[in-house]
Amino acid sequence: MVLSEALVVVVEPGVVLGVHRVSTPSGVNAGDPARRVRQELSLSLPKVHAVITYRTGDAADPAGNEPRIICHICNDVGGWGRGFVLAISRRWPEPESEFRAWHRSAAGFELGQVQLVQVEESLWVANMIGQHGIRPTKEGPPIRYDAVDQGLEAVAGNAIELGASLHMPRIGCGLAGGTWDRIEPLIAHRLVAKGIPVTVYDLE
Repeated sequence: MVLSEALVVVVEPGVVLGVHRVSTPSGVNAGDPARRVRQELSLSLPKVHAVITYRTGDAADPAGNEPRIICHICNDVGGWGRGFVLAISRRWPEPESEFRAWHRSAAGFELGQVQLVQVEESLWVANMIGQHGIRPTKEGPPIRYDAVDQGLEAVAGNAIELGASLHMPRIGCGLAGGTWDRIEPLIAHRLVAKGIPVTVYDLE
């Protein structure tokens, strides 16, 4: 049984050279699969700077004690009440209240923008607007990949400034109607290629 998987992104500064997947089987300590991957591949892939680690768990309860940012996708109409946001609101009131205040103010509230909300001493939630409306239309699902890409670039700047790792569910693949094969490369280019470790959580 596979406990976790890591997507290893091989980079030169700002350039993704390739990706490799490594799984952690049962019986192997999966406490830090990203570290294990870097150790195992350090000789053959010396340009590994960070990885995307996949693990079972709740992205609203991210692993680790270092500075961390929980990243998720919001819509551009101010709606907050379905999907992953419920898990966030069960733990902290601030991300929802600040998102609603941001929507009411209309100050920079648009696709591609990000609001960073501190919820604990070393933990932030990134409200990233990457969804147009809340329902599919004849043009397709609400997801807007260009806005997600722009938002991830902004989140990368926050993570570098804070020295933080990124934690998220499979953003954009729930109510927004996106597909992970479109989202994962954006994460690899905007975050991992800059040396920012990312953990993606799948609920059991």
